[in-house]
Amino acid sequence: MIPPDTHLQIGSLLFEGLDQIDLTGPFEVLSRVPNSTYRVYAPGPEPVRDVRGLRILPDATLAEAPQLDVLHVPGGQGQEALMRDAAVLGWIRDQAAGAGHVLSVCTGALILGAAGLLVGRRATTYWNAVHLLPLFGAEPVDERVVIDRDADGRTWVFAAGVTAGIDGALRLAAELRGDEAAQAIQLGMQYAPEPPFDSGTPRTAPPAIVARARSAAADITARREATARAIAAELGIHAP
Repeated sequence: MIPPDTHLQIGSLLFEGLDQIDLTGPFEVLSRVPNSTYRVYAPGPEPVRDVRGLRILPDATLAEAPQLDVLHVPGGQGQEALMRDAAVLGWIRDQAAGAGHVLSVCTGALILGAAGLLVGRRATTYWNAVHLLPLFGAEPVDERVVIDRDADGRTWVFAAGVTAGIDGALRLAAELRGDEAAQAIQLGMQYAPEPPFDSGTPRTAPPAIVARARSAAADITARREATARAIAAELGIHAP
């Protein structure tokens, strides 16, 4: 836990084609962390649209961001373009090097992989992309939230798909300000999910539903794998 009198700079990456819940779920948590400033940073000042068309306006550009204490990288189909964006990947590398905590949600983990930041880490991501993590040198872990720590104390929090970002952000809030602070945030959000169906993972969803979901995502899954393999080769990471 970080001393409560230490002010924290918390920032989220915003980009075209992200999944807004990957951003706004953790926002609900991280914007409530005591004694902190939370901002959303994008490559440019213009509003962007999420994968479903929701318009979101950044607070500032990447160039205007201070050194962050907490870096949050969401995912979504727009992740594909970022994996070839040298400026954004460089910003992520620089911010991660100085941050004490890094949170990725969903396919945000693949963006971290393209930045060369997953080698040797335990990680997770969206269920239909978790098989790509070894291409970036990571050990995939079948859990909703995975925490990995560097020898120097830097903490990496990986959340699985979409709504798992809320769970990951709450775990991160506990790392930053302690369990009681995280519990207070959870209560303030009234986060007590009772889903109507036990269909939130491939293990629990009906096989026919899983098959249809995989079929619907076949094109983006193939593109993600091709991109991941090419970038892994460029980074010199042995791709299994």
